Amino acid sequence: MAKQQATSAGGWLFKEEPTCYSFAELERDGSTWWTGVKNALARKHLREIKVGDRVLFYHTGKVRAIVGAMRVKAGPKTDPDGDDAKAVTVQVEPTVRWSRPVTLEEIKGDDFFADWELVRNSRLSVMPVSPAQWQRLEAMRQAEQA
Repeated sequence: MAKQQATSAGGWLFKEEPTCYSFAELERDGSTWWTGVKNALARKHLREIKVGDRVLFYHTGKVRAIVGAMRVKAGPKTDPDGDDAKAVTVQVEPTVRWSRPVTLEEIKGDDFFADWELVRNSRLSVMPVSPAQWQRLEAMRQAEQA
């Protein structure tokens, strides 16, 4: 599958350890500035994000699953809390909690995702989701878990 950038029909995936900041906390807060991204490629992706873009919220650590969706509310802009001038942030707000998370194990078990950064580069915290990937993930979340 050719590498595709996010579009209005696709989106992005942001990863976070739920013990640091969870989807439940985002729902409680109503919105947050996504800060602390250090990886150069992840920062590059953040700079490409537009207001209104869709974002999947992925819990790392023991959970390792997509648990909800967000929308970009503002940004990108220089991260005022960043440790350097290249730090970038965007503001996101929750749109929907996924009633059935889609696990990394399920994603890795589907050859469709073999070239996706989530599978190939597990340390990348911000990555594009192609329209086809987004559609497949939506179908997976709506399917009964085997």
